[in-house]
Amino acid sequence: MWSTAALRPLGRLRPGAAPPPPPGLQPPNHGFERKYKALCHGKLPAHEPQNRGLERTRDVLPCRLGSKQAKGRRWAKTYPVLDGRILSVHRHVFEENVRNSEAVIKRYSELLETVSKGGGENAILHHTQRNKKLFVRDRLKLLLDDESFLELSPLAGLELPYGHIPAAGCLTGIGKICGVWCVFMANDATVKGGTVYPIGVKKQLRAQEIAMQNRLLSVYLVDSGGAFLPLQSELFPDKSHGGRIFYNEAIMSAMRIPQVAVVCGSCVAGGAYVPTMAEEAVIVDKIGTLFLAGPPLVKAATGEFVSPEDLGGAKLHSEVSGCSDHFASSEKEAYECIRNVISTLNYDPLPEEVTEHDSPLYSSDELLGLAPRDYRCSLPVKLILSRLMDGSRFQEFKANYGTTLVTGFGHVQGHLVGIVANNGELTHDASLKGSHFVQLCSQRSIPILFFQNTAPHTAEPTSISQAEAQSHRLKAQASMMAAVACAAVPKITVVLGGCYGSESYVMCGRSFSPNFLFLWPNARVALVDSRHFSTVPRAGDNNCTGAESELKHLKEKLEEESSAFYSSARLWDDGVILPQDTRKVIAQCLEIVEQQKYQVVSPCQYPIIRM
Repeated sequence: MWSTAALRPLGRLRPGAAPPPPPGLQPPNHGFERKYKALCHGKLPAHEPQNRGLERTRDVLPCRLGSKQAKGRRWAKTYPVLDGRILSVHRHVFEENVRNSEAVIKRYSELLETVSKGGGENAILHHTQRNKKLFVRDRLKLLLDDESFLELSPLAGLELPYGHIPAAGCLTGIGKICGVWCVFMANDATVKGGTVYPIGVKKQLRAQEIAMQNRLLSVYLVDSGGAFLPLQSELFPDKSHGGRIFYNEAIMSAMRIPQVAVVCGSCVAGGAYVPTMAEEAVIVDKIGTLFLAGPPLVKAATGEFVSPEDLGGAKLHSEVSGCSDHFASSEKEAYECIRNVISTLNYDPLPEEVTEHDSPLYSSDELLGLAPRDYRCSLPVKLILSRLMDGSRFQEFKANYGTTLVTGFGHVQGHLVGIVANNGELTHDASLKGSHFVQLCSQRSIPILFFQNTAPHTAEPTSISQAEAQSHRLKAQASMMAAVACAAVPKITVVLGGCYGSESYVMCGRSFSPNFLFLWPNARVALVDSRHFSTVPRAGDNNCTGAESELKHLKEKLEEESSAFYSSARLWDDGVILPQDTRKVIAQCLEIVEQQKYQVVSPCQYPIIRM
């Protein structure tokens, strides 16, 4: 799908962008400014070497020459410009990374193509033609505003031990309805007839967690046949199993986070509680049914035949039981009704202010060559930042201390953020710097972006001095862990390469509850790196052949289980994203978390109790 030829030459600037001056000389006068402009357009007089003019005009000129930004963002123009040029000494690593990125992106595209088909063509035909229902992605087109939405964990459920469950049998994500960001949870009945598997429960719980963390109203599109009974012990009894969905609905309502539901298909057994616990529910005539036990169970238990409509159809629940608040004669009418309901929630959309921002000076396509194939051969992380930050500008914090961690401030499409990025192993000094910086961001209410490329555990110490150094490092990392865990600001983590061991916790891994966590396709997620293992047994081993075979098997297992796709299939993240899409996805997440700033929330201690 991707080819090296499609990339721009190494270190090439975006079209029309002026090259960033190398760091560090005095502010120029007007004469230097004219020379810099001439240099950018290739018009420097022949008698003055170009590199001499460039050397004398460092850092400050791009902020002088940049266009005027919106109010409140203009000071970002004074941040230093990152030098994102890729040196020739890095060329071989860059090219190896490109080849690796092409391979993993091809696999990623194949998996996405599989997921987009739901339960397959036959299942979709049965769903749309025989059952007269819309495919789940077509439902979202009617529900959401005509804008792109952020789909969460599309690869969840692929190639699990208990089967292949595309997208975990439900679509979850965040999109705009009437200009307001909303979390949606939509069952895909073409996958196993809408039966709920453990991975589907986990996916819906994660969507609810995102809704609570970011105070996003929630929309449920229910079309489910209930739990998959052979796996009931893995999705029913425990705290993080199916019942937690209903618990969360009550807690979210008490938090004044609105929830609405559409019954657009079967709504059986435990799934029947989803719409009945929502604050407002719509049911679609002829296709929407809601009951704890369907007609087959009634027949088995009592010998009586009853139709789905008589047992739990739209008219029954709209006119008799009151379980539904709105009757819709078609799916299109149902989604129009939900949009009208959301317009009554007194949720103000984000102000439509146009925030001007500069694009990075370097092409995002070059991120394919900066996506590390191996954490041991990572290129400087500032090369990545120069392709993500507005105008490639970055105000670094403690630049010369603890240099294996890069910290500082920048803007992503106009949003001010704090950056914490691995530039190698987290040393003692780097961890202390990270702890200091995270606390600064928390105190200033600035969202934090973590760019993670951690290293596996180092070898056991071989001397007292090494043991002491590791102890000091451990204490510093514990300090940073505490700062990250307690930082009361939005946190977004992107795993660029390695996600290994305890350092992944320090860098706001999944167990530290970031608002969002995404992986690049090349990422590796594991406690240890299988490539550290030797296949040669140690001297003195009696069963050399057996030990070598076991070690080889363990390496293969670790290799398989550490891939980004294995991780995403199990919902250890919120999805795999392409490197060149990272800036767009981060900006979307920042806009989503910012919405709650515009909500006025009055005290409320109780959820909505339905009649």
